[in-house]
Amino acid sequence: MTYLIKLHPEITIKSKSVRDHMIKRLRHNVRNVLRHYVEARVKGRFDSLEISLAESVDEAQRVAAEEALARIPGLHEVLAVDEFSFHSFDQVAEQVLPIWAPRIAGRSFRVRVKRRGRHDFSSSDLERYLGGQLLQAEPTARVDLSAADETLTLELKQNRLFVVSRRWRGLGGYPLGTQEHALALISGGFDSPVAAWRMMCRGARTHFLFFNLGGPAHEAGVREVVHHLWARYGISHRVFFTSVPFEPVVGEILRTVPDGLMGVVLKRMMLRVAGQLADKWQIPALVTGDAVAQVSSQSLTNLRVIDQVTDHLVLRPVITDNKQTIIDQARQIGTAPFAEVMPEYCGVISKRPNIRVNSEQILTAEADFDFSVLETAQQQSQSVRVDRLLEQSFLTIQPDQLLTLDTDGLRKMGGACGILDIRAPQDQAAEPLTDVGVPVKTLPFFQLQSRSAELDPDTTWLLYCDRGVMSRMQALHLLDQGLSRVGVFVRERTSV
Repeated sequence: MTYLIKLHPEITIKSKSVRDHMIKRLRHNVRNVLRHYVEARVKGRFDSLEISLAESVDEAQRVAAEEALARIPGLHEVLAVDEFSFHSFDQVAEQVLPIWAPRIAGRSFRVRVKRRGRHDFSSSDLERYLGGQLLQAEPTARVDLSAADETLTLELKQNRLFVVSRRWRGLGGYPLGTQEHALALISGGFDSPVAAWRMMCRGARTHFLFFNLGGPAHEAGVREVVHHLWARYGISHRVFFTSVPFEPVVGEILRTVPDGLMGVVLKRMMLRVAGQLADKWQIPALVTGDAVAQVSSQSLTNLRVIDQVTDHLVLRPVITDNKQTIIDQARQIGTAPFAEVMPEYCGVISKRPNIRVNSEQILTAEADFDFSVLETAQQQSQSVRVDRLLEQSFLTIQPDQLLTLDTDGLRKMGGACGILDIRAPQDQAAEPLTDVGVPVKTLPFFQLQSRSAELDPDTTWLLYCDRGVMSRMQALHLLDQGLSRVGVFVRERTSV
């Protein structure tokens, strides 16, 4: 099988030296991607690539290769073609009529010929000839040059004839690796994976930085979405995933920073670490999933204050998008299923956020912050190649294996269990967990890892949070640490 790859138009208008560089890189990327699926030969042309699959390729491999081609940045359109030698108009008609005539029965059609080389006829001459032959072969068809049901295309390059049997759109953009490296801050929600994907589509070799606020279960989910992005859209290049343990940083923020400023300070702490790591790796740009006014910390004023902690260029590819636009694109690229089950950990910070902070307020708020906690978090960061992300299993227990009790179940357990309220301190104070019939211990989620040894191993601890998502993740974390008697408490809420 042979394919013609049309380059994204932004590539073809570049100067010759830039275009040659991009085509060379694209050819390299296509080879790197296809080797995971099939044996193929890739040639570069002025405005296209030509791909020939080995004769040994079976149907399943061909389908997988075609799907992969549609996900490579830099490709505008993929044409599946049948190749023949060109000798005459009559010979062309003999080749294409058996292919095209069944497609136009009872439908309108037009013929499009693209020609390169020296010939004693024009493209229009061959179009008119083939149109006439098709009308004779299929009298129920009709010609429509403006809005045809079927556009029948062939390309003639010197004496090589390519008859297009199928065509589909590519991803567009620039070939991966033609731009500089970028470091994407990724949380596993809807926004940051879409932002990272857009950078990949612009040719930036994008690495991933994750600030872990929810333990191994949180990281396991983010690793899956990052691996998905890389495997589908960036498999031609080797990139890295770095995880920074940020639960202690959140704890220090909750201890020292006023409520309304916590969200902005958290983002500043993340950018501080991201900038330092980017310096270490000589990466010029940071990428975030911020969108104007989507949450309180993403007002223009707050974003300006957040960016003051780094000299790096901070790119925000989804900055002006509506949430639904981002969600729709997440579904398109396949990251939405991960986001739909991923809790928004940053949402546990400020209850009454200030949407117009100033630098003086923030500097005062950060005055009592123990920055050694931030330094320790950076030192404990761990990096792994993205192609090896799923080799390490983070979870030995699956969520559906967790003990889950409601109030009735709690009464039946009696004194054999206790509740561990893992909400943030301000949530615990605003709505204390009372009248549940068993002892309640408050231990905020960001302290679980460091203080889990305080828990009585002979007590069945049922973790509680408002939505039940974080409690499940943290329960899995404790089980992995060796606490065998752990579950989740689900509190019924009365409707008003």
